[in-house]
Amino acid sequence: MKKFLAALLFAPALAFAAGASVHLDKAPDVQGDKAALQNGAKLFVNYCLSCHGASYVRYNRLTELGLTEQQIKENLMFTAEKIGEPMRIAARHTDQKQWFGATPPDLSLVARSRASHAGSGADWLYTYLRSFYRDDKRPTGWNNTVFENVGMPHVFWQLQGEQVKNAEAHKLELAVPGKLSPAEYDKQVADLVGFMVWMGEPGAGFRQKLGVGVLAFLVVLFGFSYALKKNYWKDVK
Repeated sequence: MKKFLAALLFAPALAFAAGASVHLDKAPDVQGDKAALQNGAKLFVNYCLSCHGASYVRYNRLTELGLTEQQIKENLMFTAEKIGEPMRIAARHTDQKQWFGATPPDLSLVARSRASHAGSGADWLYTYLRSFYRDDKRPTGWNNTVFENVGMPHVFWQLQGEQVKNAEAHKLELAVPGKLSPAEYDKQVADLVGFMVWMGEPGAGFRQKLGVGVLAFLVVLFGFSYALKKNYWKDVK
């Protein structure tokens, strides 16, 4: 139990909430890159699933990312026993509310719910996860330029390092380097965001391919229909 509670301290603690309108960086599109989505799934399980569930997604759907059921069971299933179970957290909601003051939200649809006029949900998440900075006035010691006074700690600080806010320049500066370079960290965040986008609509890729196929069929059908029409009316003056 102590080990589990210690793990929670390094996981997202509170719900995302609406923040002020800010510039959002464009998130890289990795939906066609199965290796990136697999890496995103690994990051989600290791860093997010301790507190945030994805209860609308079942583990067996991860086979659509190119993983076998055995790989999923051995590397990604830490809170479930059967491959068909949803990606739920181990902690009870009542316990989480008591520990954190609020129940961390389910992240199944977070990429879709964060879409706005300023950018897509992916853009919001990509910018948000790269915009944490040190703030001793906050209970967690962290704040965020996208979501001011956020209750969630920076769970990736060891990877990104510690940023500080330069009030005069109105930007963030890396004060303490992390395990990854800025470019490497951005790539990890892009993979994680890509996976959360996929979670929100796992069948999107299939529907897009189906849509292209239907349009191609209609183009061919139009060609045959036009040829038939010309042949039918060729003797009519």
